Amino acid sequence: MNVFRGATAIVGIGQTPYYKRGTSPDPELKLALRAIVAACADAGIAPQDVDGFVSYGSERNDGQKLMWGLGTKELKFGALVWTHGGGIPGALGLAASAIIAGHAEIVVVYRAMAEGSNERLRVAVAQNDTAAQYLVNGMDGPAQICAMRSQRMIEYDGVPRSCLRDMAKAAYFHAKRNPNAYGRTVDLDDQTYEASRYISEPYRLFDCSRENDASAAVILVSAERAKDLAKKPAYVLSAPIGAPHGWGAAEENMIDYTSGGFKSVAKRLWAQSGYGPKDVDVAQIYENMTGMGVAAIIDHGFCTPETAGDFIRYENLIVPGGTFPVNTSGGNLADGFIHGMGLVNEAVRQIRGESPNQVADAQLSLVTGGPGDMVVSTALLGSAATL
Repeated sequence: MNVFRGATAIVGIGQTPYYKRGTSPDPELKLALRAIVAACADAGIAPQDVDGFVSYGSERNDGQKLMWGLGTKELKFGALVWTHGGGIPGALGLAASAIIAGHAEIVVVYRAMAEGSNERLRVAVAQNDTAAQYLVNGMDGPAQICAMRSQRMIEYDGVPRSCLRDMAKAAYFHAKRNPNAYGRTVDLDDQTYEASRYISEPYRLFDCSRENDASAAVILVSAERAKDLAKKPAYVLSAPIGAPHGWGAAEENMIDYTSGGFKSVAKRLWAQSGYGPKDVDVAQIYENMTGMGVAAIIDHGFCTPETAGDFIRYENLIVPGGTFPVNTSGGNLADGFIHGMGLVNEAVRQIRGESPNQVADAQLSLVTGGPGDMVVSTALLGSAATL
C-alpha cells in the first residue's frame, strides 16, 4: 500500500511581486512573511496555526525566525532540504512526509530571496557553492558550468539547438499573457533570439533564467483536512528526491554527463504516482538554462534525444494547441526567478483552473526541480479525479 500517494494536498499559494535583483523594498525575512501570510489567506487558514516550516537551498529564514512574525502557536516541525534549486519540489515531499508521520498538521514550503539583504549571488553562489576546480579555470557562474553539459548534449546526443530556442520562446509567449510576469513586455521571436548575445555557448541571453527579489509559499495539509477548505486541492501524488549512481558532488565527473540527473528519480515518480509521461497535462520545467530544461524533459521520458527535435517544438509547448504545455506562467525565464518556487504555484493554479494560460481540464500537473544539481527532485500534482 502506498501511504504517500494523495495523502496530502496543497491548499494555499502565496507570492510577492517580482522585483529587479537588489531592489526589493523589504528584506528577505519580510518577503517570506508576506508570501506565507498570503498563502494562508488563500487557504483560509490563520497564519498562527502553521506548525511546520520547510525550505531548501540557501534559505536562511528558518521557522524559529518566522514564528514571531506569524504569531505561531507552536512550532512542531522544521527542515531544510540539502541542495540548491534541485530541492524544490522535493521539499513538498518532505513536508508531506511530516504530515503523514503526524509530526505537523499545517506545513508551509517557501523560498525568499533579496539580494540587497542576503547577497545570494555574491555569497551563496559565487563564494560558497562554486568549487575551486571551476574558479581556477575561469568559471565563476552557473551558466558556464551548465553550458558544457548542454553543448555536449547537442554535439554528442544529437539534440537540436532549436529545442533550446523553442523552450525560451514558449516561456516568453506565456509571460505575455501573465500580468504578473517580470518578462511580460518582451517579444521573443526567432530573429530576436538569434540576435541576442551569447552568455556562454550554447546559451544566448534568452536561454538564461533571470534573478529576482521575491518570495513564494504553499500550504500543505492532510487530504482529509483539504476537503473542508475553500480552494480546490492539488493533491501530492509523488514528490521524490535523490541522485543516481555517479552523481552528487562530482564536479563534472558525472557518469551520465548530459543528463539533468532525473532518470532514477523520475522512475520513482511514475511508479509511486501510478501515472506516466503520456498522462501529464501540463508541466512546469525548472530551466536555470534552457538546455538543462531540455535534459529534464528527456530524463522524464517524454521524448528521447533522437525525437527531441520533433517533440520540443514551440508549437507543441504552448497554450493553446500544444500537447505538452510547458512553463505556462513564463517559468524561471520569463515569469521570474524565486529558485523555482514560482513553478510550484503555477502547477497548483493549473489544477485549480486559475492559470493565465490555462490548459483545458488539467488534471495532472508536473513540476521539476533544478536540473544538473547534485541532488534533484520532481513532483506530480493531481486533482481529486486522479486519486
